[in-house]
Amino acid sequence: MVQFLSPLRFTGAKILRDGALQQRSLSVADGRITKGPLPEVDLSGYLILPGIIDLHGDAFERHVAPRPTAPFDLSIGLTSTDRDAATNGVTTAWLAQSWSWEGGHRGPDHAEAVMGALATYRRHALTDLRLQVRCETHLVDSGPRLLAAIRQHGIDYVVFNNHLDEAVELAREKPENLYLWAKQAGRTPEEHMELVNAAHARAGDVPRHLCDLAESFDTLGVVYGSHDDPDGETRERYSMIGARIAEFPTSRRAAAAAKAMNDPVLMGAPNVVRGGSQSGNVAAIDLISQGLCDALVSDYYYPALSNAAWYLVDHGYLDLPKAWALISEKPAEILRLPDRGRLDYGKRADLCVVNEETRQIEMTISAGRLSFLAGEAAHRFAGRIATLEMAAE
Repeated sequence: MVQFLSPLRFTGAKILRDGALQQRSLSVADGRITKGPLPEVDLSGYLILPGIIDLHGDAFERHVAPRPTAPFDLSIGLTSTDRDAATNGVTTAWLAQSWSWEGGHRGPDHAEAVMGALATYRRHALTDLRLQVRCETHLVDSGPRLLAAIRQHGIDYVVFNNHLDEAVELAREKPENLYLWAKQAGRTPEEHMELVNAAHARAGDVPRHLCDLAESFDTLGVVYGSHDDPDGETRERYSMIGARIAEFPTSRRAAAAAKAMNDPVLMGAPNVVRGGSQSGNVAAIDLISQGLCDALVSDYYYPALSNAAWYLVDHGYLDLPKAWALISEKPAEILRLPDRGRLDYGKRADLCVVNEETRQIEMTISAGRLSFLAGEAAHRFAGRIATLEMAAE
């Protein structure tokens, strides 16, 4: 069983509080940010920032199957994912799991297995790990099964996406990529396209299917959105049924439409750090500079989150408080988490400690529990704890 940190007061650091970096102390006790004189740990030379909240990450797939043909037990993969997230300052993370006609690691069978494994692992987790379901729109017969799984496992976030057009385009323009896609799913390109065509044949059933799901999501309190909107018309259709979150819009038009409808836009942090989309879609930097991006997510790489914030600072797009809000305060607002995302009295003690000189995350605290500790911060922390123990003796 993971224990809370002993009540402590961190002094000497710059704290991100009320939208500004402030030279002040921060106290933690019983998993919450608190007040009052407590035993002190000197963190001079450090920044204390809100814990990172990641709304979409599929890096866990590489922990579960580091090679497509070499899967490991899900419990091993989740443990490794937990450590990876904590090392990179993440205190709350949604693992993006597909529910798709593609089958294999993207099919409903695997999705339910991941849900079950996560439910078992969660009591051991250092990070608040949750599951986002990426629901393929044309898997129309699976609606009751999906809703049953959502109810059983308490899934609170779903996004709709449609990979059919991508498959058709690959078959026409890049058959070698379609071959790899099919091979990963354990089938031939011909078999893969048979599934695509069968799903396409159900297009007339999709609108009612999505509306039924949306109605159930509203009843269950599930937050939902869409993934890879190509244009404003697509975003408008999703918004009309309540799928308000626009995750990775592929064009400026789609992002602008979302903004016009007050729908939050999520973009990938790797897109920022690498200077553009790896798939040739709209650049996240362009959307951020135009006020069309509300939050950043890890997508496939946890280290990109904090590095994206620093990239925005170094290149003059945003100051640190506003850049960091894209990976902490804003995601908390979007997924309705009022107890985290900011450092304030009574909030969950979710924070990361950053070496101001090197910008390396050296400590992560999630719900008042130490999930990661390294570097000079570890020496100071260990030294202070030893002093406290000797004093108690």
